[in-house]
Amino acid sequence: MDDKQPQALKIKREIGLIGGVALISGTMIGSGIFMSPQFVMGYAGSPGASLLIWAVTGVVAMFAALSYAELGTIFYESGADFIYILRIYGSFPAFFAAITFILVGKPFSTAAMAISISEYVLAPFYPGCHPPQLIVKCVAAVSILVVAIVNSLNVRIAVRIQVIFLMAKILALAAIVIGGIVEVTQSTRVIVENLNAENAFKGTQYSLNTIGMAFYQGLWSYAGWYNLNYVTEELKRPEVNLPRAVVIAISLVTGLYLLVNVSYLTVMTPTELMSSNAVAVTWGNKVLGSWGWIMSVAAALSAFGSLNGSLFGVSRMCFVAAREGHMPEILAMAHVHRLTPSPALIFTTIISLVVLIPGDFQSIVNYISFTTWFFYAITLSGLLYLRIKKPELPRPYTVPIILPILVLIAAIFLVLAPIIDSPQIEYLYVALFIFSGVIVYVPFIHYKLCPGLLTKLTVFLQLFLEVAPAEKNL
Repeated sequence: MDDKQPQALKIKREIGLIGGVALISGTMIGSGIFMSPQFVMGYAGSPGASLLIWAVTGVVAMFAALSYAELGTIFYESGADFIYILRIYGSFPAFFAAITFILVGKPFSTAAMAISISEYVLAPFYPGCHPPQLIVKCVAAVSILVVAIVNSLNVRIAVRIQVIFLMAKILALAAIVIGGIVEVTQSTRVIVENLNAENAFKGTQYSLNTIGMAFYQGLWSYAGWYNLNYVTEELKRPEVNLPRAVVIAISLVTGLYLLVNVSYLTVMTPTELMSSNAVAVTWGNKVLGSWGWIMSVAAALSAFGSLNGSLFGVSRMCFVAAREGHMPEILAMAHVHRLTPSPALIFTTIISLVVLIPGDFQSIVNYISFTTWFFYAITLSGLLYLRIKKPELPRPYTVPIILPILVLIAAIFLVLAPIIDSPQIEYLYVALFIFSGVIVYVPFIHYKLCPGLLTKLTVFLQLFLEVAPAEKNL
């Protein structure tokens, strides 16, 4: 190498097994388990069906994560779905995956998490009523900005925060589980009514649309099973730590989710659970009395940790997409001193703040689930394609072939069921937005047209943000 040529930056491998477990489970345990139970119950229609959906969605998340772990040990690159689709199917479908996740899926997910943080922070100040939407959105925006600043400063700090908040989340969920056990020992009336053989499945909804929507809400609470694949280049010994972290994290989360939902049902009727705006606060008020506000704080902290992990992951996808020429060049640069992808973090933060303005929690979850599971299906089909067409590829970890097949079937169901059973114009709008990306792809990605103004803007931002191009860390 020419000594006169400056050496490119590399993002360091800072994440070990504990950090990996924290990144997966810390992102999964967030707003979902504190916000989604009422929606899962509403769509499922009965306590028994609700618990069944929580169990099945946990199994789906585990199978999907193990399938992604194999892809992560074939392609030692960050970026998850984008990089896998790019390497298997090529540039054109990968671009649509990039714009879907970076401009739609992940920003809406980030906004939903921030809204849940805000709902729980404000719940003690507005007992018995919903807080004003303007205040909810302002607190949510502050949450996003705080997380973005932390992630821009230092990778190690962001990972440590993830570990600390994971411990706080586990303590909060353990408190709910123990509280439920205490309630059962003192009075079994509610749990007998909710979960006995006669009432457990009474009122269950069987339509494709309601089942699909219940799965969307349940899987939303497991969102984050893929998060370690976004940062493979920052993971120590990914061939070992990636599958191990997946198994440990998702097993822990699934067990906790089932116990927490049972605890909710020990003190609340299905009607009370479905009508609650913040189910953990309602549970806390019933069990802890005047100390119920503690659950509001715990839920907010939990969602904050999940928001931290989510933004950590999506910024890496944006960074990798830009490095591969599918996003503006400035987004593929890292800070020269902190070695964080600060331009990608700034960009994803801005998009998240924009989509925060019009959204509400339930509709956000439904529509981002529709788009993201479409691309999960494409990624899983790519794993099956590699097994058939390229069996010679080195695979440090191999998942049983039946697992990606089952998850692919589930993904196809989740995409098609709501559309077939209850078509809505919003699904068409989302599809049109995604495929309108061809207008950008043909001139700027395929033909690589780069206006001079964009080049000047890149140079200006590079100097202003103190960033430089970063190499792959393989």
